[in-house]
Amino acid sequence: MERGLLWFDDDPKIDLKEKVRQAADHYRKKFGRIPDLCFVNPSALNNELITDQKIAIRPYRSILPGHLWIGISEASAN
Repeated sequence: MERGLLWFDDDPKIDLKEKVRQAADHYRKKFGRIPDLCFVNPSALNNELITDQKIAIRPYRSILPGHLWIGISEASAN
């Protein structure tokens, strides 16, 4: 993913899947496309692999805690 939307949500009451859903909804409204890739700080995954049929959630150390980087994967962009 070369470009994406940086989303911040550090509310501990909301689970990661819901945060990704909210960020994806905002991305769709803003850009008119449905994202398929989301990078999060590895600590957000708590050593778990979260599977979502529509959006791949991947750990990425450069993402700060509480942030999501969501967008279209390079394979899907073409």
